[in-house]
Amino acid sequence: MIKTMTFAILHFSVAFTITYLLTGSIVIGGAVALIEPAINTVVFYFHEKVWKGIESKNAVAAVSA
Repeated sequence: MIKTMTFAILHFSVAFTITYLLTGSIVIGGAVALIEPAINTVVFYFHEKVWKGIESKNAVAAVSA
């Protein structure tokens, strides 16, 4: 759990810093730093579902061969 929390802090920090450097706005940097990881988490969930489907198909194909 500690590794997950440190990664979340790192992700937030990178998103905030890059957005702040591009816009000069603390508010926009903070908003992007909160929104981007949330959206990324949802996208990752669907990515994992698709990837597990691909792995399942490959496993069935390997057994059938």
